[in-house]
Order: sequence, then structure tokens, then C-alpha cells
Amino acid sequence: MTDESAGDDGEQAARTLDALSAERRKKRDVLADQGIDPYPSRFDRTATAAELHQRHDDLEADVRTGEIVRMAGRLTSIRGHGRLSFATLQDVSGSVQLLMQDSVLSEQAKLVLAHFDLGDWVGVEGEAITSRRGELSVDVRELWLLSKALRPLPDKWHGLAETDTRYRQREIDLLANPESRRVFDIRFRTIAALRRQLVSEDFIEVDTPILQPQAGGALARPFKTHSNALDIDLNLRIAPELYLKRLVIGGYERVFEMARNFRNEGIDTRHSPEYTGLEAYRAFGDVNDGMDLTERLVLEAARSATGRLNFTIGGRAIDLTPPWPRRQLLDWLEELVGRRLHPTDPVEDVRTVCESHGVPFLPEWGSGKLIFELYDSILLPTVVDPVFVCGFPVEVSPLARHSEDDPTLADRFELAIDGKEFTNGYSELNIPEEQQERFRGEAEAAAHGDLEAHPADQAFVRALEYGLPPTSGIGVGVDRLVMLLAEVEAIRDVILFPIMRPEATG
Repeated sequence: MTDESAGDDGEQAARTLDALSAERRKKRDVLADQGIDPYPSRFDRTATAAELHQRHDDLEADVRTGEIVRMAGRLTSIRGHGRLSFATLQDVSGSVQLLMQDSVLSEQAKLVLAHFDLGDWVGVEGEAITSRRGELSVDVRELWLLSKALRPLPDKWHGLAETDTRYRQREIDLLANPESRRVFDIRFRTIAALRRQLVSEDFIEVDTPILQPQAGGALARPFKTHSNALDIDLNLRIAPELYLKRLVIGGYERVFEMARNFRNEGIDTRHSPEYTGLEAYRAFGDVNDGMDLTERLVLEAARSATGRLNFTIGGRAIDLTPPWPRRQLLDWLEELVGRRLHPTDPVEDVRTVCESHGVPFLPEWGSGKLIFELYDSILLPTVVDPVFVCGFPVEVSPLARHSEDDPTLADRFELAIDGKEFTNGYSELNIPEEQQERFRGEAEAAAHGDLEAHPADQAFVRALEYGLPPTSGIGVGVDRLVMLLAEVEAIRDVILFPIMRPEATG
């Protein structure tokens, strides 16, 4: 198809849509002229579709229950005309058939029925019955228009296929594509399960600032803004970590936050500038407690949201059955590159290994950072089933406590599944002087152009001087977890309204 013919098709589709919308507006205006409000302020219903089916699904055919119900939802199909019509009413819980007999309907109901369109929100009142074919139905006596759909819905058989439109108009995607509803139902159950598990373990949910003077708690590039009232520059949060640890210092021994975070970085199937993260901190724990908690959270989410522990993504079978192995990063990397690497190695030696494996690097990176890049580029993609990768260089872990037997390695883990990082956690660094020194190192990196270097947060160092007890912390990528449980490969498929470029105009 040529660009010109494609443009002609688009113009024809727009003209058709305009004509259909004009016809629907005309029907709405006719009802208004007859004294029927097409946008009433409320409707009192007495049953949902699911509740009605629960009460009467075991009835035989052609039975009248005597129960008068009031129901509301979208009109998704209508068939028949004249003396007898059938329609489908869809609400959040399911659907029910409407049976509309001319001899039973009120005069208002007849008028409303004559001006219905698919997609309209409607209210009905009538008796719960079964049809001659045994289908649970409502024998409608009264009809109300609750909101006129001025645009026709996508064909339910073909759905809404264009990806860009699905993301921009998620409300229509949810109406047209049962698969999208399935994915987001899993998302909502996952988030509820994570909260429920943490609360059951005596964690309390808290709120920390989204607008921050310094964007700390992670190595990432922030979005910047300005407060007119205070005349100061601010950043959108990249992580809530530092504030949550300040709450532990303040005496809240177990805290968590389901946080919206923002990182001014690339967009791909695994990354979104705006995403949901779960962070949890518990006093008197260490990195091992963090791994234990992570495993409990993910398993509870999987069981509650899907009822299973086995998933398939892109043809890859993933088994979450516990317990999950815990492997040391340097040991595993040695198996892959054929030699032992360590953060104390001369940087030229580690660069040589990176070059031999096609891993790009910047000249200012030290051996610890280079080791992390090797992990991220050649080890992580090999992971399928869940594994805790343990022992990361301190150089890339500015907020983690160093290992007792090696000051260049942190007591830190990442949970890797299907080639992706799902959770990052560690024993928290609670020594004020060491944290201050780490911040100085990050400041030097920033001075050399590292846009992801961690800022020196003096308020956090001051808080540490009041005493942070031994503490375990974890951060869970909620969107990636939902991707796994819903078996989808694009992060935008699990975010209700992902960030998009503005629509083209003209």
C-alpha cells in the first residue's frame, strides 16, 4: 500500500467515525428533548453480574425467581427487534443477558431502548429469570441511560490491535482486549499480595518525598525541576532508600514503601522512566535476611496472583519452585571468562577481559565497575530460573556494607530471573565515616562526568551519626515481577499509562 492510499484510508476512517459520532449525539439529544437526562448523577444497583450468577446459576430453563434486581454496566451487544430484544450487560464482575419485551417495558424504557448504542452505560430493573434455553437473564421492566458513548467501541472480535493506540488509550484497550484485563488483574493482585505479606511480618507502610533536594538511594540520572515557591532546584525521586533508613534510625524498625520512582534514562522493553518499586528495611537483619524476605515476597505474589510457580515467556520455561540457589558473583564469573577477577586487580587486566568479551567501558571506570559490567553483559543474560547473585564490588555499591573478610566487596545480592535483575538488596552501610568517604568517591566520579554518580547527602550522613542498627534492605522491581507473572515481555504492557511521545497533530 502506498503512503497516499494509506492516507486516503485514514481520512475515510475519520469521516466514518465522525458520522457515527454525529448519529450518537443526535440520539442523545432526542432523549434530552424528551426529558430524559442522558447523564444522571447516580444509580443504585442491587446486584452485580457475578452476584446474580452466584445466586441463580443452578436454575433450570424457563424459571422465574421472583427477585427484582437493579443492575448497571455497558451494553456490549444487542440483537432482535420489535416485540422482543436481547442484549448483554457487562459490568466489572462479568455479564448477564437482558431480555426486553415490548409488552413489559415502560414507555420511558421503550424510548431509551430505541436510542441505545453499543458501549452505552445503562441501568436496568427487572426480574431475574432463566430463558427457554436456560441462560440466566433479567426480564427488564425499566431502562435508564447512564452515560452515552459518543464514540463506537472497537469490534470485540478484532480488538484494539495497534500498539501505539493501546498504550495511549488504555481505557479502550481494557474494553476491547481481554488479555490486557488479565495482565492488569495480575498486577493488582501482585501488589496486594506484596503488601499483605509485609504487613503480616510487622512491616509498616510509609510515604517518603517524591520531590527531593538530592536524588539518592540508587545510581541513576534524575529528572530535574524547580520549586517556584521555594526558589530551589529539586529532583524527582530515583529511590526512597535514604529516607526509609532515616525512619529506621527514628525507631521504626520495619518499614516499606510501594514507590513511584523516576529515572531520566533509556526506554526499552525492560526500562521505563516512571516505574513502581517496592523497598523494605528491617532492623537487626543482614543480606541473608534480605534474600529470605525476597523469596517469600515473590512466591506469595506468584501464588496469590496466578496460583502457580511455573511460567513461560518467549518460549522460555521459568520455574520459581524454592529454594533458590545463592551463587557468588566472582566464582560464577570465573567460570564464564576463564580467569579469577577481583576488584583489586589492575584495571588494565580487567579491561583486557572486557575487550575480549566485547563489553564496552569508559576510561574512568575502576576494576569493580568493570567487573559489574561483565556481570551485566555476559553473566546475567544466561540466567533463566531464579538465582541470588551475591558479593558485588563496593565500587558499584555505595550504600552497602562491605564484607567482613573483604573490604572491596559488599554484602549485596541481586535476584536474577530470565536474564533480568528483579531485586537488589544488601546489609546497609551504617558507619557514618565510611559512608561519607563513599560519597566523596561518588563526587569525584560526578566531577569526571558520571551522570549516575550518587550525590553526597549530608543530611543522611548526619542521620547515621544518631545510629542506624544493623539493617537489611531490599528493592523489588514491581513492574518486572508483574511481567514475569503475566508472561509478557514489554514493560509498557504492565504499566497502565506508560510515557509516550505526544501524538502527532495536523
